[in-house]
Amino acid sequence: MNVLYEDDGTFKVAAVLADGENSLQVQTPHGKRAKIKAKDVLLRLPEPGAAELLAQAETLAGGIETDFLWECCGGEEFGFAELAREYCGRAPSAVEAAGILVKLHSAPMYFHRKGRGRYRAAPPETLRAALAGIERKKQQQLQISAWAEQLANGALPEALLPLLAQLLYKPDRNRAETKALEEASARTGLPPAKLIERCGALPSSHDYHLNRFLFDYFPKGTGFAAGLEATEPRNLPLANTHRAFSLDDAATTEIDDAFSVTTLPGGGLRVGIHIAAPGLGFVPGSPLDAVARERLSTVYLPGYKFTMLPPQAIEPFALTEGADRPALSLYLDVRGVDFAIENRHSRVERVPIAANLRHHAVEELDTAFQAGESREDIPFSRELNTLWKFALALEKARGKPSTVPERPDYTFRVEGRDENARVTIAERRRGTPLDKLVSELMITVNST
Repeated sequence: MNVLYEDDGTFKVAAVLADGENSLQVQTPHGKRAKIKAKDVLLRLPEPGAAELLAQAETLAGGIETDFLWECCGGEEFGFAELAREYCGRAPSAVEAAGILVKLHSAPMYFHRKGRGRYRAAPPETLRAALAGIERKKQQQLQISAWAEQLANGALPEALLPLLAQLLYKPDRNRAETKALEEASARTGLPPAKLIERCGALPSSHDYHLNRFLFDYFPKGTGFAAGLEATEPRNLPLANTHRAFSLDDAATTEIDDAFSVTTLPGGGLRVGIHIAAPGLGFVPGSPLDAVARERLSTVYLPGYKFTMLPPQAIEPFALTEGADRPALSLYLDVRGVDFAIENRHSRVERVPIAANLRHHAVEELDTAFQAGESREDIPFSRELNTLWKFALALEKARGKPSTVPERPDYTFRVEGRDENARVTIAERRRGTPLDKLVSELMITVNST
């Protein structure tokens, strides 16, 4: 005697060695002996042999039309043997019964399993939805294969173009476009970035890395929405200084700090540190305020700069030469050769900017100051010399040595964007008199 039984969701056949009330000892066609439960037995048969039954049943199942079998089931739950009898119009043979069982088990969309050897036909609406889903997946796979073919041939499908950044930097593996790119990469042996570059959609490695940065940190783009306006405050008092000046690199376009040195009546000096204050041009909770809070800072990178505020909020507040601009000023009254600070106060005011000095135009003062020389031919040399000496006193008061060895720093520029792009690295000396005066005055204003 042989049995067909279910074991962990699969059908197996074996010859019976011992038949008990609750369990059987069986031997598989490969000679392995096992103990199975009687409730797992689906069919007992004297023939064909265990080795032939499943092979013949699968052959028979392959010839049965699934839709016709589903129509024969009705809406009630049934056993496979009952359906086999109805399908054959007589008592089925072991192979026929097993063939119906294999067919039912292989079409779960059509026949819902309700127990060992028991099924129920899927409702028509459920079956239609399942078949429609299969058809959609089939069409999707055809589309994926077509896109992959285009990519492998060096052409970027138009449908992938809007998703290019996502495909490169944060691919969604559930999307058909991602699957197409992965399939094409597997075919060609090229990573996605190289494959897209070969398709002409990625001009250079420069674009790849820059666009990745923008994708991560500027997902909404680097531009600004329309209608973000800043209004210059009115009726601010005019600062009592006429020689405020800034000191920046030649590439600096938004001048955001300036300095002044004024002689006080009765002796001593008043050092002014003037900070551009575009925040005076909009109120908390305004659309422009929301943009500033989201961005928090201007972003600098070689060859690019993404400002925190839009141009219309920057330009009216930049400390531009020849203009009176709103600023927050910190004034330090100092006396003596040691530049002792006797008084300090802050004001919101309009500051007349006399000049925007550039480092390259006054850099000779670094050597002159250290040599104790005067360079009256260079504008604002006296004020800069005074501020450098004041900076040394500020540094000393912070517990730093009065003379710090110069250390090199570097600036990086990217020239060009195609395959001929070059990175230029230029040395910038730190700790020089001009560098020190700016840094110490900024430390002072930030800590005050």
